Amino acid sequence: MTTTEPTNRVLHRNISGRSSDDISSPELKNSSDGALRLWNKHVQQMKGRILAQLQDQLNEIVDRALAESVPNLSSIQPHQNGKATPAAPMSRSERKDGGKVFMHRMSLLDELFEISHIRTIYHMFLAIFVIFSLSTLTVDYLEHGRLVLEFDLLSYAFGKLGTVTWAWTLMFLYTLLVPYQLLVWWGSLYHSSSSKLGLSVGFGLVLCALQSCVLGLFPVYVVVHNQLPPASRFIIILEQIRFVMKTYSFIRESVPLIISNLPKEGESPRFPTLSSYLYFLFCPTLIYRESYPRNDHIRWKYVGVTCGMILLCLFYGYYILERLCVPVFRPDYNQILNKRSMVLAVFHSILPGTMLLLLCFFAFLHCWLNLFAELLRFADRMFYKDWWNSYSFANYYRTWNVVVHDFLYYYGYRDFLWLSRRKFRTAAMLSVFLVSAFVHEYALGMGFGFFYPVMFILFAIFGVLFNFTMNDKRQNPVFNVIMWACLFLGQGVQVCLYGQEW
Repeated sequence: MTTTEPTNRVLHRNISGRSSDDISSPELKNSSDGALRLWNKHVQQMKGRILAQLQDQLNEIVDRALAESVPNLSSIQPHQNGKATPAAPMSRSERKDGGKVFMHRMSLLDELFEISHIRTIYHMFLAIFVIFSLSTLTVDYLEHGRLVLEFDLLSYAFGKLGTVTWAWTLMFLYTLLVPYQLLVWWGSLYHSSSSKLGLSVGFGLVLCALQSCVLGLFPVYVVVHNQLPPASRFIIILEQIRFVMKTYSFIRESVPLIISNLPKEGESPRFPTLSSYLYFLFCPTLIYRESYPRNDHIRWKYVGVTCGMILLCLFYGYYILERLCVPVFRPDYNQILNKRSMVLAVFHSILPGTMLLLLCFFAFLHCWLNLFAELLRFADRMFYKDWWNSYSFANYYRTWNVVVHDFLYYYGYRDFLWLSRRKFRTAAMLSVFLVSAFVHEYALGMGFGFFYPVMFILFAIFGVLFNFTMNDKRQNPVFNVIMWACLFLGQGVQVCLYGQEW
C-alpha cells in the first residue's frame, strides 16, 4: 500500500493538469484506469518476489544460527530432575566429527495429531478397525452360530512365552554385566600396559568369542530347539539383534574416551557408570551417551493411551491377517501356481501389505518407542521423520527409521569412510545396504523358520537401484507418487510370497 499511494498521487496530479473536457473523456478515463491496474499488478508481483527473497535469506540465517548454536547448547543438559545440569563429556566422534546430538524433540505424529485434519485420518483407521471387528463377528455368527471372538492365530503366534522369558533374561544379564566388566578390566590395565595393542587384541578376541556364543548361537539354539511359534521367534531374534547393536555402540563410544583420558598420577581411570549403561539398554536409541536430555516427569495418561494403541495395533494386524490374508493362501485345495494366479495373488496382497506396513510403523516406531521414552523420561523423540513426503528413496531410507539409520550411518558408513580415508563413498553406501539387507533377511528367516530371500532381493538389489536412480535430485511431486506405488507393490510381493510359502 505504501508503494502504490505515491504513484496514485502522481497520476492524480497528471490527470488534474488537464482540462475538464479531457478528464471527462471516456477514452482517457479508460486508458488511465488500465494503466493504473497494470501498475498495481506489477507492484504486487514485485512485492511477492521481494518477500520470497527475504524469506529465503531469513531461513538461511536462522538455519545457520541454529547450526552454530547446537554445539554450545549441547554442553548443558536441560531439565534433568527439574534443574539445568552440565552434560557428560561428549565422545570423540561427537566433538571432532559432528556426532549425533540429542535434544528435546517431540515425535512428529504427536505434533501432527494436534491438528484436527490429521487426527481425522487416525479416526478413519479406528473406524476401519470397528468394521473389521463387526465383520468377524458377523461371519462367525453366520458360519458357526456364535458371537464370541476367538483369537486362535494370536494365541498360537505368541505361544511358549515362558521359554521366551528365561531366554531373554539370560541374554539381558549377559549384555548388562559381561561387556561392561570386560571394558573396566581392559581400561584399568590399558595405560599401564607395555603392550597396548596386544592387550586390546586379547580382550577383543575374548569379547567376540563371548558375543558369538551368548548373543549369536544361543538365541538360534533356543528358537530352533524349542520350535517356537513365529511371534515368539521374532521376540528372541529382534532382541538378539538389539543387544548386539547396543553392545557395539557402548564399546565403540567408550573405548576412545578411555584411551584419550590419561589418568593423572595416583588416580584411577574414569569409566562409564553401570547405571548409564543400564539406562542405555532400555532407552530408545542405539547411540550410547553417558547422559541424555530428560523430561521433568512421566505423563501416565500418555503411557496408558500408548499401551492401548499398541494393543489395538496388535488386534488390528490379527484382523488383517485373518480376514484378508488367510482366506487367500489357505491350503484347502490344490492351487495351480501359474503366472495368472501369481499376478492375482500379488494384487490381492497389496491392500493388506500396505495396511501391515503402516501398522508396523505406527505400532513400533511411534507407540513402542514413545512408550519407553516416556517411562524413562527420554526427551529426544525423533524416531522417524516425514518419510511419507519423500520424493526419493534415498530420503525415504534416511527418514523411515531414524534410530537404525543413525547406527548404520555413524558406525557403518562414516567409519568405513574414515578407514578408507574418504575415497570409497559408493562402496561405503553399498556395504551399509548389504549389511542391512542381510540382517533383515536373517530376522525374517529365523522368525518364519524358512529361508526365502525375498526381502534380501528387494532390499539389496531393487533398494540399491532405487537409491541411485531416485535420489535427492528428484523434487517433482510425481516421484512421491512413484515411491508410494513402489512401496505398495513391494509390500504386495512380500505378503504374497511369504504367505504362500508359509
